[in-house]
Amino acid sequence: MKRTLVRFRNSAFRKYVKKHEKHLPVLFFMGGFIFDTMTLGRIDRVYDLSILCLHVIFLTISIYIFNLADDGKWKNTFIERFEIYLPLAIQFSFGALSSAYVIYFSRSVSLSKTASFFIILVFILFANELLKKRISNKYLQFSVLYFLSFTFFSFIIPVFIREMNQDIFLISGFTSLAYIFCLLIFIYLTSPSTRKEVHLGKMISMILILYTTLNFFYFFKLIPPVPLALEEGIVAHKVEVNNNKYKVIYEADEWYIFWRDHRLKFTHRPNENVYVFTSIFAPTNLEKAIAHRWKWLNPETDKWEIVEDIAYEIKGGRTGGYRGYTYKNNVKNGIWKVEVITVEEELVLGIVDFEIVSGPNNIKQGDLKEKIF
Repeated sequence: MKRTLVRFRNSAFRKYVKKHEKHLPVLFFMGGFIFDTMTLGRIDRVYDLSILCLHVIFLTISIYIFNLADDGKWKNTFIERFEIYLPLAIQFSFGALSSAYVIYFSRSVSLSKTASFFIILVFILFANELLKKRISNKYLQFSVLYFLSFTFFSFIIPVFIREMNQDIFLISGFTSLAYIFCLLIFIYLTSPSTRKEVHLGKMISMILILYTTLNFFYFFKLIPPVPLALEEGIVAHKVEVNNNKYKVIYEADEWYIFWRDHRLKFTHRPNENVYVFTSIFAPTNLEKAIAHRWKWLNPETDKWEIVEDIAYEIKGGRTGGYRGYTYKNNVKNGIWKVEVITVEEELVLGIVDFEIVSGPNNIKQGDLKEKIF
């Protein structure tokens, strides 16, 4: 057994890790990011839930062991042999968890609603590569951990209790605070090196600032109300439902507009209905009242006017998202948008933007396209 341990301590891989310990963490971060990108898909799948929970458990244990290593806590124990790998394990979990949230947030077709999240994600998760001490910087380490735990609970709790509203979001936030404070104080009390390096008041203040910032983004509708997400939003000339399949007929955009295939300029014919089709992702058995809020930009006042709210119920579980549509007649020319909102809290899942212009009675067949959902 001793010979095996000696060989392990002197292995080529261990020497390689020691030689490249400054650069390997970012590679493991990218490895964790790629791993979850390739394996995760739906937040309500047992596999996804299991992987996310295992990541959080593994990350919690790794950070605890890592922070007590400087105190010689693991000297002459089997854990001591693995101390050199702890920064790699932490970075892998950071990368894996952030990848999972990118997957779930990016379901939304309204990029403006997810941009603020991605800005925080990129800033926090890559900041450790700009700091000299990298993951050894405990302020950064716990800030990243809190950000990821906040997002973890905001996803997981609604999925488990099958309900999503502002109260549930607040409960998720308080749960993440309880988690990070318990772990932080436990490490602080048991690790003299942590007490020497960290000012507890400063650390708690940083976490509370992060908590306040994330709540600000949520309540000012700068991030989508996870885990709901608008997967598809199209302004269309016709929506037909047959055998539980939705046929959407819309105007095709120019070939060089590769990021979408429908036009944002709607050619309106006399007495024609204007349809807005949406597909919304919701976890299994999560029920929610959704509304299409039709708005028109008044060119005289340069302000948005609410034309009508049209509500309908959704129930989660369908892989392709819950499909639905609303329509209006007697519309005015000009700039329009349809906000897809939750009825109870009026949280915005996404926005379908378009412009209505008068056109001929007949539109060329080649300009129209149909898609089955």
